Amino acid sequence: MPAAPDDVFKALADPTRRALLERLLHEGSELNVRALTERAGVSQPMVSKHLNVLKAAGLVQERPEGRVVHYRAEPRGLAPLTDWMRFYAVFWDERMDRLENLLNRMDQ
Repeated sequence: MPAAPDDVFKALADPTRRALLERLLHEGSELNVRALTERAGVSQPMVSKHLNVLKAAGLVQERPEGRVVHYRAEPRGLAPLTDWMRFYAVFWDERMDRLENLLNRMDQ
């Protein structure tokens, strides 16, 4: 079941979680908690907690391998965010067009 849009927004509201997700997106591969902790600036237990929030929001997936769990980004988890932005893009496009028309009229 897809995560609720609020869960995605809440997960991305924290800068550490955003950084973890960005790292997974940019690496383009799986990383374990130990590798993610190296540059996270927080403890391993905190990284694990942040990854659980990202997982609950549908932004990462985990793959256990023995005692090690590998995480990878799930770009489709960003769909609620992109849908929200697409909805409001119409709003902003219309207002920007009006502003542009107003400025053009003022220039004449």
